[in-house]
Amino acid sequence: MPKMKSNRSLMKRIKVTGTGKVKYVHAYKGHHAPYKTPKQSRQLRRAGMLDRTDYKRIKFMIVK
Repeated sequence: MPKMKSNRSLMKRIKVTGTGKVKYVHAYKGHHAPYKTPKQSRQLRRAGMLDRTDYKRIKFMIVK
């Protein structure tokens, strides 16, 4: 049986931290910046952390 491959498109979008949490970059940041409030733009700058309930869903996609 061949080795399982990681989903490369997902691997480019997330990072796994040292403690095992999954960090990602927020969406809706690239276009229409003048129409977003300063609060919205500021909050989109920060990295997001994936919720633990989604770990099972992506576990098989990030096989190493």
